[in-house]
Amino acid sequence: MHRWTLAAAAAAFAAAAPAQETPVAIAISGWTGFAPLTLAKEAGLFKKNGLDVSIKKIPQKDRHLAIASGDVQCAATTVETWVVWNANGVATTQIFQLDKSFGADGMVVRNGIAKIGDLKGKTVAASAPGTAPYFTLAWMLKKNGLSVKDVKVVTLEPQAAANAFVANAGDLDAAMTYEPYLSTVRAKPEAGKIIATTLDYPMVMDTFGCTPKFLKDNPKAAKALADSYFEAVDMIKHDPKKSFEIMGADVKQTGEAFEKSQAYLRWQDKTSNQKFFAAEHAQFSKEAADLLLEMGVIKQLPDMKALADTHFIQ
Repeated sequence: MHRWTLAAAAAAFAAAAPAQETPVAIAISGWTGFAPLTLAKEAGLFKKNGLDVSIKKIPQKDRHLAIASGDVQCAATTVETWVVWNANGVATTQIFQLDKSFGADGMVVRNGIAKIGDLKGKTVAASAPGTAPYFTLAWMLKKNGLSVKDVKVVTLEPQAAANAFVANAGDLDAAMTYEPYLSTVRAKPEAGKIIATTLDYPMVMDTFGCTPKFLKDNPKAAKALADSYFEAVDMIKHDPKKSFEIMGADVKQTGEAFEKSQAYLRWQDKTSNQKFFAAEHAQFSKEAADLLLEMGVIKQLPDMKALADTHFIQ
């Protein structure tokens, strides 16, 4: 009788013990728009929702390689980048939207350049093809009757591009960069001016996605990832000071400095997500894919219907 009682007690304890947390590795960068993911980890939101999350800082140009190798299962990046990855054989599915840029990404030019159309034959600094700054350059040029073939592109990452432009190095006529480096030019108007940002061309938006295998094998974990993100966005609204300090510390900024940088974007809550994926996501992805084809960044369209799964934001 005594043995049965012990066995029964052990079984009851095992049943009451919390389920093991699902491990998931996520690839991001220090971009301000991704910061609520860091907040969700540091504030214990992922853990509360049954996830054991590890966050890896990997440059955008290499993030798909980490997914393909199995080093990470999920990532954050711009909407058009998922088109590139899928077109090039790295199967991924977007499950929620992170942010939209409202002036955080832009083009800076010398003061003598009056309009984007004047850049024909000029030298522009931008990240490599397949990155958001390069795509932003192509998008802005196309909207003004030009293409990347009409300019000379010098490959520089956003921080280096802004610094070289302000230092008047490399004979640059223009540069593509984003916050906080865009403010380097704001602070030195004699070096040049910001001729266009995502306020003028609202086309930089970030989403979160995972491999189809991870989503199929871990649907509850995928829902928990989305829920944790939305809880982090809610935490920012209700406790901004603490949230900005946590998110700022991850990128070596004070809470006050981080608060300034986030003013140029909007994190997207669940309602905004549902609205975005209802129509805008598919429309933008198609227009982006057409431009990527035209640029030669992709050779064929991926399965456009497989780019997103909205089950996890309902």
